[in-house]
Amino acid sequence: MFASSRRVRLLTSALTAAALLGVAACSSGADAGTDAATTAGYNLTADQNRITTDPVEEIAAKVPQEIRDRGTLVVTGSAGTAPPLRFYADDDTTIIGSETDFAHLIGNVLDLDIELTAADWAQNFVRVDSGEADVFISNVTVTEERKEKYDFATYRLDSLAVEVGKDSGVTFDGPEDIAGLTIGVGSGTNQEALLVEWNEQNVATGLEPAEILYYQNAVDYYLALGSGRIDAYVGPNPTSAFHVLQAGETEIAGTFSGAGLDLQGEIAVLTKKDNGLIQAINEAINHIIENGTYAEVLERWGISNEAIEVSRINPPGLPKTA
Repeated sequence: MFASSRRVRLLTSALTAAALLGVAACSSGADAGTDAATTAGYNLTADQNRITTDPVEEIAAKVPQEIRDRGTLVVTGSAGTAPPLRFYADDDTTIIGSETDFAHLIGNVLDLDIELTAADWAQNFVRVDSGEADVFISNVTVTEERKEKYDFATYRLDSLAVEVGKDSGVTFDGPEDIAGLTIGVGSGTNQEALLVEWNEQNVATGLEPAEILYYQNAVDYYLALGSGRIDAYVGPNPTSAFHVLQAGETEIAGTFSGAGLDLQGEIAVLTKKDNGLIQAINEAINHIIENGTYAEVLERWGISNEAIEVSRINPPGLPKTA
């Protein structure tokens, strides 16, 4: 992990570039211009001054009684630093980003405090399974396989990016373009499932196989990409777009839906199936969409192009692989 001062300099440089390019706008949720770690409407400090909304009693009443009595919604998510979605503030301790802002807004509506925790990707599912966490909010795509064990309430479109070294010559227009490449991806993610499926299809048609390598933390896969150990990294489009501006050494070769080529994927809050929580979360998300605070969070983090019009419970997801 980079030292705080190093990360703040990198993020500040990236965000300044974003402002010049017009891809980010200031928001009332950030105290712009008051700190060296605050640029172009992005507050990178532990004091987030988040966008908030009022509780809605009739929605809060639908939360299971055990959680209402506790007064806290325990939220787990990725431990890897992946701005602008979920990453560490300049104190190297406080988790911030769009995913945490959505968690806090949902907590506002449900009249619950939010307890943020972090774990490696696969362990987040284990935490929900065991009841250690109530929900998993960290760029989780709806898939048909996951729907067998979990309930989902959508809150954002899912787009993935193929990030490559600048001037590498690598392009991506479809699955055949991964042939022969060494590609990094997060283990246990839906993008891993897509890459494995596409690789099998390519080999079956006589194309050269891709080599897929697995990473848990952003610093690791970006070191691999920068050193040439991998030709490309496939991950969330917002994170790749942010990194392209931050580092200035990579570019996006192509984008695609997180549910594959034939279905627009959606990012959702995940909770244990039939635990009685998903209806309240779904209504809370639709409430913040209606009152405009949802759009403020998207704008705050420069991801307004991933907005949805309505939150859905358990919509069609990434199909199961054979």
